[in-house]
Amino acid sequence: MSIAPLGLELPLYDITTGTGDFIANGVVSHNCFARNSHTYLDFDPGRDFDSQIVVKVNAPEVLARQLNARTWQREHVAMGTNTDPYQRAEGRYRLMPGIIGALADSGTPFSILTKGTVLTRDLPLLADVDVPVHMAVSIALLDRELQHSVEPGTPSPKARLDLVRRITDAGLPCRVMVAPILPGLTDSAEQLDALLAEIAAAGAEGATMIPLRLQRGTREWFMAWLAREHPHLVDPYRQLYRGGANAAAHYRDALAERFAPLARAHGLDGGGTHRPPSAPPVEQPRQLTLL
Repeated sequence: MSIAPLGLELPLYDITTGTGDFIANGVVSHNCFARNSHTYLDFDPGRDFDSQIVVKVNAPEVLARQLNARTWQREHVAMGTNTDPYQRAEGRYRLMPGIIGALADSGTPFSILTKGTVLTRDLPLLADVDVPVHMAVSIALLDRELQHSVEPGTPSPKARLDLVRRITDAGLPCRVMVAPILPGLTDSAEQLDALLAEIAAAGAEGATMIPLRLQRGTREWFMAWLAREHPHLVDPYRQLYRGGANAAAHYRDALAERFAPLARAHGLDGGGTHRPPSAPPVEQPRQLTLL
């Protein structure tokens, strides 16, 4: 809605979460995991999340100093697991070129998960780095009307599929995160088959699905949206998520059994990494925890 200086300096802390965040790239904002992160800055996960954004404008410089520390072991850095690095504000602040350059110059492998088409601006830079790079685009569904309702202000499914094509055309292998899958709305075999067919046609090397998680902050917002837009699903969701943030195990198992053969049929059960010929093999990152 607007961008304004706070008029004071406050410490901002990167949080290592259960989703495996290693570094916040300068922006605290908009995806399903990030709603509750807004509360760390005394914002609420509803109205404030939709209207307020915090930008760490010196993130590239701070990151470069951290990467040059003798204690840094060149572990894989994952961007986009909590905060999308290519939301629209990145078009104004241009933080990512400096971040990509700092990571590449230090010999640090990294990955980017995004739904933002601003990424196309940096494709020449990403294709030219001499460290392993993982690329992934989040595409949850094809229905434009539903997508506009549940993800207002984000690029359309068509635009994201085009982003996958642009990434692969630049010589970078790309995976797609089919996430979040919405029970009763986007999880039928027909819907998943149609989506995976489009993803394969766009050139993706693999697809991974993640069912909707309703953690605190996200849960209240989503259930209010569901009551307005699809009231007949409120009680089924309450039953499905009565055990916590994750859908019941029986649902997740059934969804995995539905998704796996479809992914295989479309050749999307593999994956790829951009690794220059001279680069040594890099050990796959392991899940970190806060404690």
